[in-house]
Amino acid sequence: MTPSRANLQALNPHFHSNIMTDNHLSDLRFDSLTLHESMRAGIAAAGFDYCTPIQASTLPIALKGGDVAGQAQTGTGKTAAFLIAAFERMLGSADSSAGAEKQRQPRTFILAPTRELAVQIAKDAEELGKETGFKIGLAYGGTGYEQQRRTITDGIDVLIGTPGRIIDYYKQGVFKLDQIEVAILDEADRMFDLGFIKDIRYLLRRLPKPEKRLNMLFSATLSHRVMELAYEHMNEPELIRIEPDKITADRVRQAIFFPSNEDKIPLLVGLIREMGASRIMVFVNTKREAERIQAYLQANGVDASAISGDVPQKKRLGLLMRFQSGELPVLIGTDVASRGLHIPDVRYVMNYDLPQDSEDYVHRIGRTARAGASGDAISFGCETYAISLPDIEDYIGHKIPVASYQADDLPKLIKPPPRPRKSGQSHRGRKPSGNNRRPSRR
Repeated sequence: MTPSRANLQALNPHFHSNIMTDNHLSDLRFDSLTLHESMRAGIAAAGFDYCTPIQASTLPIALKGGDVAGQAQTGTGKTAAFLIAAFERMLGSADSSAGAEKQRQPRTFILAPTRELAVQIAKDAEELGKETGFKIGLAYGGTGYEQQRRTITDGIDVLIGTPGRIIDYYKQGVFKLDQIEVAILDEADRMFDLGFIKDIRYLLRRLPKPEKRLNMLFSATLSHRVMELAYEHMNEPELIRIEPDKITADRVRQAIFFPSNEDKIPLLVGLIREMGASRIMVFVNTKREAERIQAYLQANGVDASAISGDVPQKKRLGLLMRFQSGELPVLIGTDVASRGLHIPDVRYVMNYDLPQDSEDYVHRIGRTARAGASGDAISFGCETYAISLPDIEDYIGHKIPVASYQADDLPKLIKPPPRPRKSGQSHRGRKPSGNNRRPSRR
């Protein structure tokens, strides 16, 4: 039968809990650091008392002006670490408002691989820096071109964005980079994955010399290519490694089913119905499968939406806001579409398709159990993708507990209606010609 909540709890007695724990914190208190009063106020308002390990390891270095290259996952507190260091650097230097007749130029420069991550960093910056008086500017593609441009033109202290839009504005002379005091690269490994490295080097070469600024780089892995970038554009950075990727999986309660391909969708629907919870992320390996899963879930009474690069930016942000608020219970996506998303309090991660890359498995299940919370991840080892399981288990260092079901007890599903054909296409997906005769070969 489909595993009931009781069965899931039998598999792991704490399966349904998602309670914050303190074992992700260090012994270093924020009030023991030498910080500006406005910075202390922002930290207190955010509810931070103790540093996370990445904060405890990087802040003492960065607050003294030392560069840092840190290995850390999203959800470990690295955003607060680099924002606090950046704000302190600016608070300790000359007043940026001097010379009111001059346009205020950015003094901190933060590059992120995705627009969603850039938006989240800006949100965190507004919260932590609300007592500093610093102005935050965003620059990312897909929407808000003129509005973003006006905000930056009016003068900002902190520029956060993705490489393409930032280069666009820079070449237009919307802002300058010669007053940058702090340069931050977040999720550097994803920058490489998404093909941004040439853009990054273009921008970094236009900043003041590395020794004249504070530099911070964060990446899930400090690979050879990431370290090459760090040594090329930073000033003798200190390497900080906190919890390699596979260790983050230890905080997530995991289970795996082995369904046939035809059982996968009924099992998924049954599990989601029994979870009865919002903020469920479903990962698939292709955009086409994401769309198919969305159609089946919606046809069977589950409010779900697929996120992909083809979704317009305004709608994409709307989906994320609905998901974060709990209004949208289920979000479906591929690894590419979900990179850089910062979504707190995800209750469950469902690997509908096992990823073909072991690191992607850890990135996926790391969407839950963030900032020390516990979390739950369920995977399907189907006929197509079960071949990936041995490598995944070798990578995380343990076997994933196996769960079972009875195919006869799976829910009977309503088949979704066929997708409407695009206008101007024939039944084979080609535009009809003026006549249907084959062209002459004469």
